[in-house]
Amino acid sequence: MVLSRPPSDTDVSVHSTFASRYVRSSLPRYRMPESSIPKEAAYQIINDELMLDGNPRLNLASFVTTWMEPECDKLIMASINKNYVDMDEYPVTTELQNRCVNMIAHLFHAPLGESETAVGVGTVGSSEAIMLAGLAFKRRWQNRRKAEGKPFDKPNIITGANVQVCWEKFARYFEVELKEVKLREGYYVMDPEQAVEIVDENTICVAAILGSTLNGEFEDVKLINDLLHRKNKETGWDTPIHVDAASGGFIAPFIYPELEWDFRLPWVKSINVSGHKYGLVYPGIGWCVWRIKEDLPDELIFHINYLGSDQPTFTLNFSKGSSQVIAQYYQLIRHGFEGYRNIMENCHENAMVLKEGLEKTGRFNIVSKDQGVPLVAFSLKDSTRHDEFEISDRLRRFGWIVPAYTMPADAQHVTVLRVVIREEFSRTLAERLVLDIDKVMCQLDALPSSKLTPPAMLPATLPTNTVAVADGKVNKTEACKQFVLANKTNGVIMA
Repeated sequence: MVLSRPPSDTDVSVHSTFASRYVRSSLPRYRMPESSIPKEAAYQIINDELMLDGNPRLNLASFVTTWMEPECDKLIMASINKNYVDMDEYPVTTELQNRCVNMIAHLFHAPLGESETAVGVGTVGSSEAIMLAGLAFKRRWQNRRKAEGKPFDKPNIITGANVQVCWEKFARYFEVELKEVKLREGYYVMDPEQAVEIVDENTICVAAILGSTLNGEFEDVKLINDLLHRKNKETGWDTPIHVDAASGGFIAPFIYPELEWDFRLPWVKSINVSGHKYGLVYPGIGWCVWRIKEDLPDELIFHINYLGSDQPTFTLNFSKGSSQVIAQYYQLIRHGFEGYRNIMENCHENAMVLKEGLEKTGRFNIVSKDQGVPLVAFSLKDSTRHDEFEISDRLRRFGWIVPAYTMPADAQHVTVLRVVIREEFSRTLAERLVLDIDKVMCQLDALPSSKLTPPAMLPATLPTNTVAVADGKVNKTEACKQFVLANKTNGVIMA
């Protein structure tokens, strides 16, 4: 998304030192240039700007894969010019997607016979997969209500307040009421009893999260299933469950095989998972699989023939690259069950190393759980002088990107930091991060408290020596620092 703002004088053109040997005049920043430039100059200009991006390997905010083996990189580059939607022209790529869908469906214990194929689709990520699953639930609910002669204009969906924003997008874009179960301090996932309690005849599904974005915790899908089974039996309703396993779908089968969260539970009708998270593929690739064919209404599937043959399609977009599908197939056959288990166990062990290191400092409360996505979410025990946002800001000086954020309602007074442990995050890096966090804490200890109330607005010309702040005086530099901290935002500033 582009958020526009009026350009300043320094924003209207792009200057490049290296490009000056090819280009004697600066390039417009927001308009296409009138003339061509040499390919070397175009590369150098863009490459120089990209140097200011963060290091993806040190981006501990992201669940998304940032490293793959060179052999897989070669496959990606070899297929980067293939449009996946051209199934007739690229039949092998289509076959590889079908193999991925069936492997994932079997991994999630779909009730398939020996010769039966799974029902599922590759997407550009879990957001699209959730949109498709939600549409299937909405259409099935509408069809049932129509057949019963009942109103079908007020569908709702039950989630926890901890869901990713794509669920809010689904509800808003497709006109479904979102009924959220609020959180509370110390319990940062959806409460199964509260969720099932607010289910009514207009509920198209209950969405359970296998790996909360906030603290990595798995919601209790089995308890939701059991409570929902009892309510459906009492009311005669047919309210199903969708499992958003974007983060946990490639974790639970390998290191928590006894945990019942998938198609082993009868009311789970569809599951999404992100291939570009712990599926170990670069973005963007996601998957959505359904329990049985009847769970995906036929009227949502389109058939086209203008690319050479009859092709069924159930996606929100049309064209997309083939390379991520091929990369997913590579990872599945390259690692197999044993390889994925080893990788996930290693991630979990490194998360425990980081957790124990943070606990030894005596400074933090651990908010994440040991069972769940391999991440560590933590908050300050004492935030009276400095807060988690300052820690996040100062860690960037060491190259680390560690997000700080507040919890959703009704736990918005809780602020946490989160470190996501991915395949390429080693034990050495975990130990190094603990040392750098300890350094940051020592630096903050030496600084005055940031909790002083800064000036409502600094004057255009600051006094030479001091600026009054709260009930004392600080020097001009400290006043500016406090003012910036008080008005710091993470994201885009919209004027």
